[in-house]
Amino acid sequence: MLLVIDAGNTNVVMAIHDAHGWRGTWRIATDPQRTSDDYAVWLLTLLGLSGLKREEVSAAVIGTVVPAALYHLRRLCRDWFEVEPLVARATLDWGFEIRIDNPDEVGADRLLNALAGHRTYGGPLVVIDFGTATTFDVVDKDGAYLGGVIAPGINLSIEALHRAAARLPRIGIGRPQAVIGRSTVPAMQSGIYWGYVAMIEGLVARIQAEYGGGLKVIATGGLASLLAEGTTVIEHIDPDLTLDGLRMLAQRNTAPTLSKERARLPEQD
Repeated sequence: MLLVIDAGNTNVVMAIHDAHGWRGTWRIATDPQRTSDDYAVWLLTLLGLSGLKREEVSAAVIGTVVPAALYHLRRLCRDWFEVEPLVARATLDWGFEIRIDNPDEVGADRLLNALAGHRTYGGPLVVIDFGTATTFDVVDKDGAYLGGVIAPGINLSIEALHRAAARLPRIGIGRPQAVIGRSTVPAMQSGIYWGYVAMIEGLVARIQAEYGGGLKVIATGGLASLLAEGTTVIEHIDPDLTLDGLRMLAQRNTAPTLSKERARLPEQD
C-alpha cells in the first residue's frame, strides 16, 4: 500500500492507495508544530477504524507547500511505517518539461495537478485549484507545464475583508441567488461569490486568448463544486487531482531506501 501525504497551507490530507484504488482519505488542520508522534496517533487510529494495518504500507510520497511541516511528516514515515518517503520536487522525473523561468520556485501542488490533469484529461488544459490560494495552471498539449496565475483564495479574501473593515462581519461562503444584495451580509456574499466567478471567467478567457484557445478547464479543491455552479467555463471537477498526482509521481520515480543511519540523522534539506 502507498501512503500519500498532501500538506497544504490549510490542511494536511493523508490517503492510502493500493491495487484496488483509494482505501481511505483523511484530513487534519495544518500545524507546523505538530510532531510525527501526533500525526501517528491520529493516522493509526483512522487506519484501524478502516480495517487497514500500518505493516501493509510499503511506500510513501509527500507533497508539501509548507517546508516547516516536512521534517515531522518524514519522521512519521520513517518511525511509524519504516519507509523513506519520496518528496515531490521539481528535480524528480515528472514526465514533462517545466517551461518556466525558475522551475524550483513552482509549488509541488501545481506540478502534481499538471501531472494528474494531463494524464487523466489530456491537454492542453487549465487546472484551477481552489485552496488557500486560487491557482490557475496551464499545461501544454504535450503535458509541459507552462506557468499560470496565483490569486488570493476565497477564505483569505473573506478574512481580509472582515479584518480591514470594522463594521463588516465574518461571513460564510454560499451562492447568493441575487447579485444585488439588499443588506450587508448578502451584499458581501454576492461580492465574494460572484466576484470569484467573474475572476474565474475573466482569467480563463484571457488565458485562452493568450494561449490560442482550445484549453480544457479542470477544477479541484474544496470549493470547486460550489463555484462551478455559477459558471459554465469549468468542464470537469476532480477533488482527488492532487492525490492522484502524488500517486502517479510515486509510480514514475524509484522509491528512496530507508537506512538505519539515515533514519537517525537530522534533516539535511
